[in-house]
Amino acid sequence: MGDSATLTSVLESQASLVQEAALALPHQFSQCTYALGHIRQAVYLCLTCARASPSSSPRGICSACSIACHTDHEQLELFPKRDFRCDCPTRALAHPCTLHTALEEPNEGNVYGRNFEAVFCRCGRPYDAEKERETMIQCLACEDWFHESCLNLRERPLSREPTPAAEPAGDDGASDASSSGLPPPLISADDYDALVCSECVRKIDALRRVAGTPGVLMVVRASEDESWRVVGENEPKDVSVLDVVGEGDKGELENDARNAPDAPVTGEKRERSPVGGQEPQAKRARVSPEAGSSPECLAPPQDPRITELLSTLDSGPPPKEGGNCESQNKERYLGAGDVFLTEGWRDRWCRCKHCLPSLQARPYLLEEEETYEPPEDPDSGMFSYNLPCTARLTGTVGLSLEELGMRALQRLPREKAINGIMAFNAMRDDLMKHLRPFAEGGQEVTEADIRAFFDARIQDIQSKRR
Repeated sequence: MGDSATLTSVLESQASLVQEAALALPHQFSQCTYALGHIRQAVYLCLTCARASPSSSPRGICSACSIACHTDHEQLELFPKRDFRCDCPTRALAHPCTLHTALEEPNEGNVYGRNFEAVFCRCGRPYDAEKERETMIQCLACEDWFHESCLNLRERPLSREPTPAAEPAGDDGASDASSSGLPPPLISADDYDALVCSECVRKIDALRRVAGTPGVLMVVRASEDESWRVVGENEPKDVSVLDVVGEGDKGELENDARNAPDAPVTGEKRERSPVGGQEPQAKRARVSPEAGSSPECLAPPQDPRITELLSTLDSGPPPKEGGNCESQNKERYLGAGDVFLTEGWRDRWCRCKHCLPSLQARPYLLEEEETYEPPEDPDSGMFSYNLPCTARLTGTVGLSLEELGMRALQRLPREKAINGIMAFNAMRDDLMKHLRPFAEGGQEVTEADIRAFFDARIQDIQSKRR
């Protein structure tokens, strides 16, 4: 606000702020998600409740409970977690749930990883939003969060000064250079679609087989003296349609493939042309779990150095330079073993009998999963200012700020709601009295006038507390 402003401009500025708030929180937070069962949803860790019961296991709450039940508690957003049921109405949390009032038994089906202890990444550094300079990226599989430096995308910053308050506009989760002053990472957010951490890669057979191949990026180096580099940047082959052939045709097709001058590479889309000018004896079908015969693995060949790296990581951290190792005299790769999947990765899976089971056990690898969002608030963004003056805003319909505030108060516990209503009414009446002379006379409202009103109220509240 400048040194002075008309009442109309003050109201217009307030309207803009209300619109921004409506866009930031466009949902209703009046229903706990406990009744929905185990779903993928945004989860919050209540640090206040965790400190109150240090001997109990940490628990998580849904977005509605984080606002309606734990408003005045210190919380940490854990972002989406799959197969999670809200713990707020259960006996596991001493703080009562105001949305789901029936007391429930603790959720045995929830999985509580290290994020629920406010610890993230393989480095185990506690997360502090005020001091963290690096972008953190969520693993698609375990949904833990990892620093870019721990993924070998950049060197770890030497100092951890607070991140500037103003962030440039951009896509969510972007890991390009930011206002923290760090250089761009080795792999930018535009270069990949999803991250899978090393621990998860080595548990998923289908993904382990293709790590480091085109479209499945990895960050490696041959020695500690070299810089990190990316492998798997070549364009992946189109394998959106794969063929299943019967055992009787397998030998014939292999001979044809060896003799053909332009035989397709394994994993490449194959032409559906007749063999020797005749129709094929066994009709080729699309790969599916119900296929009568199992196809050969069509995963592209993997660099032996990647295979060895993953095997080494299975038994512990990669060997240091100069250590005793059988592969010490041959070229090998060092790295953390994480993979970055490029766009279209769900269409490129090999679905043979060896790869498909590990994909079916994790449906999110085959189809994009749905993340629950609270229902939209029909009153969001609809407001008007009911001031008895000629400066009333035009073109606004719906609920007033007072009515929106009253609805929000109805969601609070009764005692807090009553205290809030009394405080709100008192401030409203005083503010109306303060602004009415300006509105009736068409006078300017200066910043000093507004500050004087609130300064007087603060002094009055402080004097009552003495």
